[in-house]
Order: sequence, then C-alpha cells, then structure tokens
Amino acid sequence: MIREFSAGVRTLLRGFGLWRTRPGLMALGLIPAIIALVLLAAALVPLVVGLPSVSSWLTPFADGWDEPWRGLLRTAVGLVTVAAALALASSVFSALTLTIGDPFYQRIWHAVEVDLGDPPPADGGSFWTTVGEGLRLVMLGILIALLVLIVGLIPGVGGFLGPITGVVLTGRLLARELTARSFDARELSPADRAALFAGSRARVLGFGVATQLCFLIPGGAVAVMPAAVAGSTMLARDMQARRPLARTTVEAPSSTPPAPPGQEVR
Repeated sequence: MIREFSAGVRTLLRGFGLWRTRPGLMALGLIPAIIALVLLAAALVPLVVGLPSVSSWLTPFADGWDEPWRGLLRTAVGLVTVAAALALASSVFSALTLTIGDPFYQRIWHAVEVDLGDPPPADGGSFWTTVGEGLRLVMLGILIALLVLIVGLIPGVGGFLGPITGVVLTGRLLARELTARSFDARELSPADRAALFAGSRARVLGFGVATQLCFLIPGGAVAVMPAAVAGSTMLARDMQARRPLARTTVEAPSSTPPAPPGQEVR
C-alpha cells in the first residue's frame, strides 16, 4: 500500500515534467487558475477577518467559562473552521478552474494522451459536462467541509483528526474529478470506473493527497493545477494498464466449412 501511495505521489511529479516538453501549453494553464484564485480569495478574506466572531457563534456555551479554557476552545474551533473552509475552498477552486480553463486543460490532456500513445478518438467531454461535474464537485466539497467540522469538534482528538480528514477526503475527490476527462473520452461506464478505482485505491489517494497538500501552500494551487491535469491523465492511463477492463469480443467465423452429417472433420 505504501508503494502504491508513493507511486501516486510520483505521478503528480511526472505531471510537472510536461513543463519541460510543453512549457507554453502549461503556462496557458496558469491563467484560469489565477482567475479562480482571485475570485476565491475575495470570498475567503471576510471569513478569516471574522474568524473570532465565527468561533464565538459556534461555542455560545463557553461564554461563562474562565480563561484560558474559553480562549483555548475557541482557538481550536477556529482552526477546525479554517480546515473545513480550506476543504471547501479546494473543491470550489478546482471546479472554477476546470470550468474557466476547459479549453486550456483540454489541450493539456490531449497532449499527454498523444505523448503516451493510442489517444482516444473522442474528446474529454463538452463544456456543459465540465460545468455539471464542477457543480457536483462543489456539492461534495460542502459535504466534506461539514464532515470536517463535525470531526473537528470531537473533544481531545478533533483538532488533529479534522484537518487530516479534510486532506484525505478532498484529495480523493480531486483525484476522481481530475481523471474524469480521460474516462469520459473513453466512454467508460460508472461500473468500469468503479472497478478501476477499486484496483488502484492507494495510488489514487497518493496522487490526490499530494495535490491537495500542494493546494494548501500559498500560491501552490495556481502552480500545481496544470501539472495536476497532466498527472491525472497519466494516472488514468496507469489505472487502465494495471486493471484492463473486460471487453466483449465477437468470435470470428470459422473458415472451415461445416462437415456433412455423419462425417467428422480431421
């Protein structure tokens, strides 16, 4: 499992290799990420500024507590709130970036497919498909943020488990979303996709967690997004190579004419 997890991390690093062969194309992938980051920052700044008020609102029962216990509790709740907000922000950022930059990321995806050989004949989905997947990503991000907030409020261990839960769940969600383009182009059914993910859980998680941790670095989301798109294409190809899907084959007709009744063919 550790080896597979590490392989997923290395797949993200392989995505950065496209900067060496297609620097102009990768640079175009930075533009939608910058736009999405500016829009997201405009929404997050008020939350950070009002964090003390949010912590107080979430813990009205602590109003009568003595210091330093009240301050410690509300600081912990504030940190958990930030972890939940970052989990949601990562999903919203990815959805915005992939939607705004669909033409750019389509070209990055196609370049990787061509470099790896045997590219799919279809494209990676229409613009409206990307919009629909983006909305689904935001909704799942909201659920993850709520779960992180609930886990983070567990006394004693919440401050530790909350952020870890956020990174793991959001990373897994990012990996599944970023590989969707390759699977859409191959018209894989939900059952086929589930089989591929079941055969590469640790590798998918390694790629997703590495991507999410990079997103948490200031400015990292912008720098990593083009590489994540390239790496996810490689990840999707690796998943299919490791667990080929069963295909229905039509048996070719025999060139030998049927034997007459009562006579055997030797």
